[in-house]
Order: sequence, then C-alpha cells, then structure tokens
Amino acid sequence: MAVVCVIPGDDAAPEAMNAAVQVLNELTPEIDLVELPMDEGSGGSLSDESKNTIDGADATLFGATSIRNGAIAYLRWGKKTYANIRPITYMSGAKSPLSNPNDIDFVIVRENTEDLYVAIEGDLETIRPLQLQPYRGSGIPESGDGKFAVKVITEEATSRIAHYAFSFARERKQDGYPGRVTMSCKYNTLPTSDGFFRQIVQGVAKEYPDIEYRDFIIDDFARRIVVEPQELDVVLLPNMYGDILSDEASGLIGGLGIPPSGCYGDDYAYFEPIHGSAPDIQGLGVINPTATMLSATMMLAYLRFTEQANHLQAAIRNVYQEQLHLTRDQGGTASTGEFTSEVLRKLAEFS
Repeated sequence: MAVVCVIPGDDAAPEAMNAAVQVLNELTPEIDLVELPMDEGSGGSLSDESKNTIDGADATLFGATSIRNGAIAYLRWGKKTYANIRPITYMSGAKSPLSNPNDIDFVIVRENTEDLYVAIEGDLETIRPLQLQPYRGSGIPESGDGKFAVKVITEEATSRIAHYAFSFARERKQDGYPGRVTMSCKYNTLPTSDGFFRQIVQGVAKEYPDIEYRDFIIDDFARRIVVEPQELDVVLLPNMYGDILSDEASGLIGGLGIPPSGCYGDDYAYFEPIHGSAPDIQGLGVINPTATMLSATMMLAYLRFTEQANHLQAAIRNVYQEQLHLTRDQGGTASTGEFTSEVLRKLAEFS
C-alpha cells in the first residue's frame, strides 16, 4: 500500500484536485490518499503534524496556490526536491494557436531551489554600506528609496541539475528521442551569475559525449520555443527562467490547463500542475483538471504504478482526440465534472 499526501490548494485548484482524486480512487484503490486541510500552509506556516504527514507519505500531490504557502516551501526546500520536470507535449484535439503543433514533445528541467527564488529581498539601505561595484552602469543610487533581490547560483546545485538533465536526455534517447540538451540563461549580460551557470553546465556536458549540447541567450530562446518547438528535447533552465518559459511553452499545446509537473529529490517527490489557483473561476465548476490529472500520472509512474499511469494518460488523450467533452479553455462546453466522467468512462474500457 502506497501513501500519498493530497494538498488541494487554493481558489479553484481544489475543484481540479477533487477530479484527480476521483480518478485515482477508481484507478488505484491500493493507494491511500491522505488529505491535508485546504488552508494548511497558508500564510507561510506549516504545522509539525502536517510535516509528519508529508514525511510519512511516499509522495505528495499538490493543487495550486497563489499565496505564500508553507506546504510548498517544505515540499521544495525541506524535502530538497531540486529537479522540477515540466513535460510539454501536444495532445491531438487540444486548442493550440499554432497551425502545426504536432510532434511538440519536450521536457523542461528547471533547477528548483536557487536563483531569485531564494527570496532574499530588502531595502537598498541595507546593502548601500557594502559599496558594491557593478561591472557596468552606475550601480546602486547613493540615496532614495528602493529594494533589492539576491540571485544565487551555486556550483553544487547547478552541477546537480545539469547531471539530472543529461541523464534524463540519455534515458529519453533510449526511447527514440534525439538525445539533446538545450540550456538557456542570460549569460551575456549576467556573466557572473548566469555565466557561471553556463560554465558549469558546459563542463558537465563534456561528461556526456553521446548527448548533443547547445545553449542560447534567453531572449533568443524565448523566440525559439515558439518558432521551432519540435527541435527541442530536454531543456535545462535556471529556476526563474524555467518557471516563466514553461508558462510560455504551455501556450503552444493548449494553455496552462494542460501541462503537469513533478518535483524530484534524491528520496522524495511531489507533483503539481504548473498553473496557478485560478481565483477568477473559483466555484464555477469549469476549471480544466487535465494538468492535475497528468501530474497524477507522473506520480503513478514515480510510485511504479506504470500500467495505471499509462492507462490514465491514454484515457485523457482519447478524450482530447474525440473533442466531445472538453472544458471551455479548450473550446468545449464540458464542466469539470463532465470531463472527469468521460475520463472515467475511457478508463473503464481498459478494464
């Protein structure tokens, strides 16, 4: 019996989570789903009891949040889930703005613990006495109100995520993918931080001669995601760029209601959709649960319920391909519940 901690999230996210839980209860009754209260972690704090629940689970399925949440902080930094994997795969029938979205099938590997997301911010008065010298420009103004944020890139974390990306590309190559890692950051104008990230990744790349490596300045790469997404295989990005560009990439395959994600550490993982909590549609029963359900397929694969993961993914793909029960973000009229019922009906066909 596997144990999964379920955290519904905020706003409309619990509606998508309820759909995913309904499917999991039908598909994998051998998984014990333990739900934390909806408001647990809100405001940045997490009780010891909830931490123990997370620690005692084999994985966590998280909804989405748009506020400071202690559960996410504990799952990411407390559990050291440093690799955020965000698959970008087009499903036939999804509403893409591209004339030919077919064969879009790449994965964003996002460093999950550093960069600006270390959340060290403050007033400029705090750092003015340090008399920091810029390599260009005028630096910090001598007076006036202002704020600063710290960007952290370490050799250890960068090397770790780089090895993860190249190993992942090697695994995908065995399944017929190109075996290519594309890295991007702002190494031209941030040579000390982003340039350091690039330098470390280039060094790791030499350890994987069977994997093609290339890198692009982030401005150019944001364009390439749109004009040549079929050329991408494994995309390696620092934390903030990975967060932003995965949202951009989601637009190619139907929007934020579709892409899942998994956050992996050496001995723990949690899974969540990449979208936010969608407060504007809370209570309307129209949120697309696809991203949460596909996150559940990643979780099932992680827990070695491989057949069930494949069945759920196939059922969702079949619903999209038929285009009869899609939610309104995909051009359909189905409610969250109607979409879920159709997924369950498709799953029953595998029984």
